[in-house]
Amino acid sequence: MTTTLLRASSVSRRFGDVVAVDDVSMHVQAGEVVGLLGANGAGKTTLIRMLLGLLGTSAGTVEVLGGPPDRTRRRRLGYVPQNLGLYRDLTLDENLTFVAGAYGAAKPSVPAELRPYTEVLVGDLPLGAARRVAFVAALCHAPEVLLLDEPTSGVDALSRTRLWDTIRDRSEAGVGVLVTTHYMQEAEQCDRLLLMSNGALVAEGSERDIIADTTAIAVHTDDWARTFAALNAAGAPVVLDGRAVRVADGDPGRLERILATQGIAARLEPVPATIEERMLVLARADPDAAA
Repeated sequence: MTTTLLRASSVSRRFGDVVAVDDVSMHVQAGEVVGLLGANGAGKTTLIRMLLGLLGTSAGTVEVLGGPPDRTRRRRLGYVPQNLGLYRDLTLDENLTFVAGAYGAAKPSVPAELRPYTEVLVGDLPLGAARRVAFVAALCHAPEVLLLDEPTSGVDALSRTRLWDTIRDRSEAGVGVLVTTHYMQEAEQCDRLLLMSNGALVAEGSERDIIADTTAIAVHTDDWARTFAALNAAGAPVVLDGRAVRVADGDPGRLERILATQGIAARLEPVPATIEERMLVLARADPDAAA
């Protein structure tokens, strides 16, 4: 039987009149990598902070490793926040020494690619190296659960690959992982996805489950800039990937009329939607979501 390591039951969090997380229930099991997706302001970080016990709930309950997120259970978690959680005015070596000491763990060995930076202040490290250090620090006490808040944001493709190798190594060893990301390629590496919009959980499951029967319209045109501007001005859920114009869940007839009005020649082709396009459709379906 698979062990549930993290659980939120009907959790909400208010800041005055603002509802940051609205009645969310979710779980993470041992050996599972769960991706938490959503636009900025969707409530992802607030949910993670409640799971960690760093922020109280306004309603609902949180369980970590079978009970409330008290100090004893938090010692069995590994956390990489968006700001990395490192001391910028300490060197790489000093940061690892401090974190290991705080957990009563042996100081971790420094990966080969980080050894040239051992005596460099963390504030002076390249972002990719700093994120790698944050991972090493978070893993030094052999946590049973990892909570990673956009751990690969702003780093190059090679660094992202190395970090995801680490995530997969840990999950294969039985660690449960909850990770937020803006990279849709990374979402594909998760075992299960949770999609948040405006504080609410609006979809969950595999990428295929979430996309369901949503389709998109690929707009083939030489005048991509004017096409994007015209469709966007008309309120269509349009996305731009390089010079490729796509409309999520679009009505071909309506799109043709919009483009014809602007004198834009284009060929429209129905195509399978991406997870990003499904996110856009779900966000627009929420009357309280930001435009």
